[in-house]
Amino acid sequence: MKLKNEIIKLRAVEPGDVDFLFDLENDPELWHVTQTSVPYSRYDLEQYVFSVDKQDIAAARQIRFVIEHLADLQTIGTIDLFDLDMQNRRGGIGIVLTETYRGKGLAAAALDLLVDYAFDHLNLHQLYCNVEEDNKSSMELFQKRGFVVSGLKREWNSKNGGWKGEYLLQYINQH
Repeated sequence: MKLKNEIIKLRAVEPGDVDFLFDLENDPELWHVTQTSVPYSRYDLEQYVFSVDKQDIAAARQIRFVIEHLADLQTIGTIDLFDLDMQNRRGGIGIVLTETYRGKGLAAAALDLLVDYAFDHLNLHQLYCNVEEDNKSSMELFQKRGFVVSGLKREWNSKNGGWKGEYLLQYINQH
């Protein structure tokens, strides 16, 4: 199982990540896609970091990895497997990078590692993601890695008093 390449590594959430997660989870710009409506407290995030259940895939039905940039040893984002369904061997993927590190191929590197982990280690059959219809960079990221548009959920997310559609993309393991 490989969770590292020449530019990034995926690792478990550590106690030292609480401040990073605090800033990330409390960014109101992300709330409309994460279905968050209230800020997380530092205490809530500390409880998550120290939770034993987060390490049990069957109980938590999700795995969160921190993305670390190897060149400067900075934490630059998170990538999640969520809604894990081990019986039907599928799960969703969510990824977010801090603005400074976007557009540099780092999300693609993280996605490649996570897809390999999901198919080779967890033996999943398929992955899916949800991408807002105007998020061209995320659409390009996932489509370049083999994800195919399966549908459009119209007026799916409420944002700034309006509505945004959201594409559903799937990647089915052919091996």
